[in-house]
Amino acid sequence: MGKKRVEYRCVTTSVEGFVQQVAVQYLRHGYWFYVAGQIPEGKDPSAVDAKLIKKYGIDVSRWERARRKQGGLANMQYIRHQRFFLLMASHGKHRFFEEEVDQIRDARRVSILFRGYSLSFRNGRVCVRIEKGELNRIQARLLSVASRHRGEDIGAEFLALPFAPYSPVRQQLLQMWRNVNRVRQQTGCRLVPIECIRWRRQPIRPFEPKPTS
Repeated sequence: MGKKRVEYRCVTTSVEGFVQQVAVQYLRHGYWFYVAGQIPEGKDPSAVDAKLIKKYGIDVSRWERARRKQGGLANMQYIRHQRFFLLMASHGKHRFFEEEVDQIRDARRVSILFRGYSLSFRNGRVCVRIEKGELNRIQARLLSVASRHRGEDIGAEFLALPFAPYSPVRQQLLQMWRNVNRVRQQTGCRLVPIECIRWRRQPIRPFEPKPTS
């Protein structure tokens, strides 16, 4: 009898789901080596998924992953959102390290950049932040209107920012909020309330559509 096929879910239905799965499930559990790719227009993403999963033997059981780890072999994960994908590997021996040698990056040294996020593993912890260039663009826009728009409108802009409030993201947003209020205070405007900063992140199911309200 052949090995039983494992249902391997790899296509996320939202940016937030992609980030959560990579950060909480993969980086946190030692999948630090990665190759990022973009599937060209005209290619079937599902066919690319199947090809890569089969090529690197990714769709194996939890038992098989544990056995491979004990034997000094690497395990791999594959994840995609729309046409952006990541191949991720743990420490150990694997053909991935030979075939992708020129493309492999280490998330402990080079952050994964995705839709304005920066994901890395630093000082023994996963770090999810707003990418520096994106952060600077957002702050420049908000500072440019800080003394001209109503506090309620600026607060609404903060709330509408599409970044899940992981701890480093909250710290970035708080610093930006302070900078905006510093400008407003200097010009005699009412301060933007702290309630415009989201504090809690709601875990979601990354491979399932968000429920409609």
